[in-house]
Amino acid sequence: VQLQASGGGLVQTGGSLRLSCAASGRRFSIYKMGWFRQAPGKEREFVAAITWSGGSTHYADSVTGRFTISRDNAKKMVYLQMNRLKPEDTAIYYCAAGGSSNYYDPGAYGYWGQGTLVTVSS
Repeated sequence: VQLQASGGGLVQTGGSLRLSCAASGRRFSIYKMGWFRQAPGKEREFVAAITWSGGSTHYADSVTGRFTISRDNAKKMVYLQMNRLKPEDTAIYYCAAGGSSNYYDPGAYGYWGQGTLVTVSS
């Protein structure tokens, strides 16, 4: 599976962005998908994940209630709708695909996109 993230940009505090992740490969629908982020000087951290069917989602406490992950297996797309953005959301956002049941550990994802930069100004 190859992944291509897009949709990042500069937004003011309180604004919204929608990130997209386009996947290629015939087995996209069997993988769980996740979004991670990495701010300058910090480790990569879990943001959100969704099961292969889309029936279950998981979120980091810091984004619960503000971010929504979704997927369209027919289009091989994953989305991250980000609302009420805060300056601390500033980071490079990565989409990832993996086959295990661990949603939170970056090591549980075998495929990564190149990242898209989100900058939230105060």
